[in-house]
Amino acid sequence: MQELIAKCIESSDLNFSRYGDTFFEVVFTGGRTQPGTTKPDEGERHSYSIIDCEPQREAILPSVIYIQKILRRRPFLIKNLENVTRRFMQSLELFEENERKKLAIFTALAFSQKLSGLPPETVFQPLLKDNLVGKGLVLSFITDFFKEYLVDNSLDDLIAILKRGKMEDNLLDFFPSSKRSAEGFSEHFTKEGLIPLVEYNEKKIFEVKLKDMKSTLTTQIAEETEMSEVIESVKQRVKDAKLPDIEVVRILWDILMDAVQWSGKNQQQNANAALRQVKTWAQLLNTFCTNAKLELELMYKVQMQCYEDAKLMKLFPEIVRSLYDQDVLAEDTILYWFRKGTNPKGRQTFVKALEPFVKWLEEAEEEE
Repeated sequence: MQELIAKCIESSDLNFSRYGDTFFEVVFTGGRTQPGTTKPDEGERHSYSIIDCEPQREAILPSVIYIQKILRRRPFLIKNLENVTRRFMQSLELFEENERKKLAIFTALAFSQKLSGLPPETVFQPLLKDNLVGKGLVLSFITDFFKEYLVDNSLDDLIAILKRGKMEDNLLDFFPSSKRSAEGFSEHFTKEGLIPLVEYNEKKIFEVKLKDMKSTLTTQIAEETEMSEVIESVKQRVKDAKLPDIEVVRILWDILMDAVQWSGKNQQQNANAALRQVKTWAQLLNTFCTNAKLELELMYKVQMQCYEDAKLMKLFPEIVRSLYDQDVLAEDTILYWFRKGTNPKGRQTFVKALEPFVKWLEEAEEEE
């Protein structure tokens, strides 16, 4: 039927340039709409509009394809489609629940079909009216949109659209204030079966908190903040971000080493700077290296950094010795790494370099 209508419209001499908005009102609602409402103006309505379809993709897709054909032949209508879409998004409360679902399905299919002339911001930004969000209409609409769009597209495709619509970092803005939290987000979209979106959001929150922790710690180290304050700050952020212990150890070491003022050529200066940093912040490392597994992880971290950074290659045994002297690394951890360590990167070189220190440890152990 849409094909017949398309052919009929194509063969007519309608003044599209003047009545472009009206044309799309008819496509969506079956007739011209009165200002400030979705009710038809005087005159007949046709029964093949989008809101008269069944709320299913099979029923709505022909309208999307039909609009695509019209836009290819008359590109100047793109602005009119934007105008009408924006107006309808701002007036969601004027539609019935079933009609809002049809609009959501249409919008999702329009993006799936890459309907020219419908920028994401035209859809997402007008939705952010306080009254629409507060009533939960926007969350309901956007949920239907996500579910329909993800039938044919990947989560990466959805995120790309949200980025273009300037909403990727503001998904909570779609939620009423009473549900506007990370927990509310997870609960809602888990219930709706959109687990990948929940996982994506949790990962994004984690990354933001991680970045905040790194930034704060970097500043505190540069400003030589009181040790107790730094430790408390890290503890709080670890708790907030639910950071795994191993990740904390890796981050601490990276930040401490990044804060060192390295010399381009002077190896002795580099050695002194690295060892001074270890000694200064040993208590911080000690606070979070609470068991043998975490100590071993720190050794692997030191090993990798010394392997990847030429200026630190020869410093491995000195750094390990310093960490031992400051009670960050236990003797058993060092011996385990020496005898059974599994990371092969530079291992042969580092084992050889650490031999004198290990020999000293073993002799001290025998004397005891």
